[in-house]
Amino acid sequence: MPRFRCFLAALCFVLASICHAQNRQQMPRDYPGVQIIVPGIFVTPVPNAPFTAVVEILSHETLPDGSTNIRSTAAHIARSSSGRIYNERRQLVPTNFHGQPPLLSAHIYDPSSRLSIFYNPFQRIARETILPQPLSAPLNSVPSQTPANNPYFKQEEIGTQPLGGLTLTGIRKSHTIPAAMSGTGKDIVIVDEYWYSPDLSVYMIIKHNDPRTGEQIVAVSEVDRHEPNASVFAIPATYKVIDETPPAQ
Repeated sequence: MPRFRCFLAALCFVLASICHAQNRQQMPRDYPGVQIIVPGIFVTPVPNAPFTAVVEILSHETLPDGSTNIRSTAAHIARSSSGRIYNERRQLVPTNFHGQPPLLSAHIYDPSSRLSIFYNPFQRIARETILPQPLSAPLNSVPSQTPANNPYFKQEEIGTQPLGGLTLTGIRKSHTIPAAMSGTGKDIVIVDEYWYSPDLSVYMIIKHNDPRTGEQIVAVSEVDRHEPNASVFAIPATYKVIDETPPAQ
């Protein structure tokens, strides 16, 4: 009889552990704290689709006191017929700023050699690395995978829309954070929209909205589908080039 009771106790413990694991799997990830997400545009390094364009970012940041901090920037992107890409990151500036926002960094990548170059205008240094694997999209620049069978996550196709002679296809992803985890005492729904151009293999519009932190919009404009000038993909002559490719093992 004591052995049977021990067996029942062990069985109950196992069943409780399974139920607890299932419940945890259904819950969203722990809230890591308020974050401001302003993703850029990932220029897919594919051949035979050259273009140049401007990436505009508009950020409406909700501050703790309820006011809004509005900032924007505009950066240049390009892709050659061979698939080589160029991508800038420029500073977010106030709406009363005049002129071109300061350049923070620039990235050049050649898919044929996997040569990746980041150059820094402050240090005047260009760092070269031959990547062991093809370049992958950075976080938040393309839709992440939606967990299956999780009521807190939802993904839906939202149709098409025209943009400058292109037809974009849209995806909306919603992530619900329950009141107990949102830090606000009520449910919070974070919504991300991604609008993709099959012709350019690029996400042309990305919208991120979190009621706690505000809204950020990234949009590609001024698209020119001609071959970019070769100088776009050249390291400025005044920069020191450093090869950071690890030695072969």
